[in-house]
Amino acid sequence: MSKLRPKYTIERLHERHQKGTLPGLLDLRVLSLEEGSLSAELTVRDELLAPNGFLHAATVIGLADTTCGYACLAHLRETSRGFTTIELKSNFLGTATSGTITTVAKSVHLGRSTQVWDATVTDPNGKTMALFRCTQIVLY
Repeated sequence: MSKLRPKYTIERLHERHQKGTLPGLLDLRVLSLEEGSLSAELTVRDELLAPNGFLHAATVIGLADTTCGYACLAHLRETSRGFTTIELKSNFLGTATSGTITTVAKSVHLGRSTQVWDATVTDPNGKTMALFRCTQIVLY
């Protein structure tokens, strides 16, 4: 039995983050959605940099957390009302100053009351720049 909710499509996820929400401000773009995974990207621009000229850590976390959150949403049980993040961790291994960064979220645990997702963020050259894990509590 598939755990992916068919009503969630890439287009529907894009509708969720109109301008004015963080994913919209980041200009996050969902690339793929399939059972157990979701990938997304954003283009690095000046507004997303820290004062030191490198990509702000919060930008990377925003991309990874939103990617995992959208993946969680697409895998919720029909009887759930939603979810919220209860824990997240990020390890930064590199950075970027321009180009497009990408993340792939993969499910670790898709339970009735919690979901756990891992995401790998890559720089414009495909090198791993951050590892991310979050736990979501499912709300009923």
